[in-house]
Order: sequence, then C-alpha cells, then structure tokens
Amino acid sequence: MERGGEVTRGALGTASAALVLAVGCRGPQSALDPGGREAAQLADLFWLMTWGSAVVWLASVGLAVYAAYVPRAPISTDAANRLVVVFGAVIPTLVLGALLVHGLGMIPGLLAPAPRGALEIEVVGEQWWWRVRHRDADGRIVESANELRLPAGVPVQLSLETRDVIHAFWIPALGGKVDMIPGRRTQLRLEPTRPGVYRGVCAEYCGTSHTWMAFAAIVETQRDHEAWLAHELGDALEPTTAIARRGASLFLENGCSACHAIRGTAADGTVGPDLTHVGSRHTIGAGRLDRGPEALRRWIADPERLKSGVHMPAFEMLPGDELDALAAYLESLR
Repeated sequence: MERGGEVTRGALGTASAALVLAVGCRGPQSALDPGGREAAQLADLFWLMTWGSAVVWLASVGLAVYAAYVPRAPISTDAANRLVVVFGAVIPTLVLGALLVHGLGMIPGLLAPAPRGALEIEVVGEQWWWRVRHRDADGRIVESANELRLPAGVPVQLSLETRDVIHAFWIPALGGKVDMIPGRRTQLRLEPTRPGVYRGVCAEYCGTSHTWMAFAAIVETQRDHEAWLAHELGDALEPTTAIARRGASLFLENGCSACHAIRGTAADGTVGPDLTHVGSRHTIGAGRLDRGPEALRRWIADPERLKSGVHMPAFEMLPGDELDALAAYLESLR
C-alpha cells in the first residue's frame, strides 16, 4: 500500500505540475502564447521536446514500475540486459536524436533576414532604457523610447545594438532572444500575427536597473500602424491649457532640453529619450511606472529613488506647482 500511495502521489504531483504549466502559459510575456510566426515555431518546438521527453520518461518509469510491481517469474540476465538497452539507450537516443535534428533544422529559417523592402526598426540598448527608431516607407526616421509598433502580418527587420554594456533583446510572445554586444550590430526578424500589446524585456543582467528595462511591443493592423507612424512623424502638439503652457516654458528654463528633444520646439537634446509624443506611451521609465500625470511628476522629482542608477538628475527642489506644470505639459504631448 505504501508503494501504491507513492505512485498515486507522484501521479497527482505530475498532473498538478501540468495544470500549473497550462495556466502559466498565457499572457503578454509568455513564449507559449505566441503572437508571431517565429514565436509559434519556438513554442511548437518546446511542446515537441516536452512530448519527446515524456516518451523517454514514460519508458524509464514504466520499466521501473514493471520491475517493482508486476508479478512475474525471474528473468534471465540476457532479458534484463535487453530491457536496459532498449529502454535506457535505444529509445532515448532515437527520440532525443530526432529532436536534435529537428531543432537544428529550424535555425536557418529563424535566422534568415526579412525580405527586401521589409519594415526596418533600429533598437539601441541604453542604461537603462531602449531607444527605438522607426522608419516609414520613404526612409524617414522617427525616434521613440521603450515602445515598438509593429504591423500584424508584415515581416519586420530589427537592427539591434548597444552603446554601453551587454543587453539582450527579447519579446517572448513574438520571437527569440538576441544578445546585444557593444561594438556589434545584430539582426532579428519578427513577423507578428496577432494584434495586441506584448511585453519585451532585457534578458541579460546589465546592471543596477536591469529589472526595470522593459518595453511594450504594440502589434496593430497595417492601417493603424501607418496612421500611427504618420502622426509620430509630426511635431509635438502645442499646449492648450495654461498649466501645460507654463510647463512648456519650465521645460526649457530648467535645462531639460539639454538631454531631451521635443520636435517643433527649441528642445533638441539627444542624451535621453525623445519626448515628442511621450504622453501617448504606455509606461514611464521603461516599464517602471504606468503613464499618467502623477507618474510623470514622481519621475521628474526623483527618478533615482524609482530607478537606481538612472542617468537623470532629480528636480525635487522645484515647487510643487512647477512639478505639476511640467507633468501636465508632458502628459499633453500625445
């Protein structure tokens, strides 16, 4: 009975693990809930390897159960050796060998560049955020930060580089991970298939604020993407409220333009993120805060407290009404 209870507990544990795995396979950062062609191939490979491993496990456990519980006459040494060879060597070698060949055969397709004329996006890893440059059909560049906009059903060629330390670019639901090494430019092809908002991350420990180096990958219809890109190419909107107009003046007076650019204004800094349309982004500080006036106010006042090691000075010495005005202005930049 004790042995039977152990087997029952083991079966229940395996079933529970399978249930947890199935539940945890959903969401915007799950490699097993693919929203892109490359991610779907990798997910299929995962499940194929899982089932292949299950075959090897079942063969091994089945042999152990047979030896422990099935009543039988003693078998010869030759018969025992054949069981060990078949279940311990032949089956694992055939299954794992087939999985290896299949997996290696997928590599050329996953590494192949996007077709000529595909949408091009440049991504630069910084400490600790992502500089993103989208190109339109005419080759014009619009710079954003911590967000990729991708049209569904269209191949995209990503050009990846880093200016400081090693990063790793990964959108689990859309494709594989690629290391970004200083001095090298790497390429990644993605073909999103399902509209939605997916979460990307830096998957290589890069320093103090590695945890807060996320970004959003927004997959939309081709028409919506073209409309977004046309809007992004435009200059910043003029502030329409008194508090936002005051914030625009304070932005220049306090030297924010030394690091940040806002197209259509005198702000032309290149050190930090381009803020031309910052009010329409999903997060502040590369995933650190949800967007909104209060989040912007907190970030402006003391970014170091929110994100250790960030290369931005604190402005907590400004009066509260001035911080409110700056936040209102940036929120209006949509």
